[in-house]
Amino acid sequence: MAVQGKKIALYALVVFALYVIITDPAKAADYVQIGFEGISNAAQSVGDFMTWLANGAKD
Repeated sequence: MAVQGKKIALYALVVFALYVIITDPAKAADYVQIGFEGISNAAQSVGDFMTWLANGAKD
């Protein structure tokens, strides 16, 4: 039963994404850009943390 719920939620998410893309492509592009900026910032932060650790965790 839980698998059915996950499938329904996934289908609803896909339909919503397609609706946003079709009705307002510019806004959808903004959302994608915001998402990629967030991923990029997170990756940069992880890289900075790993560099800090590799340098002996000194300030």
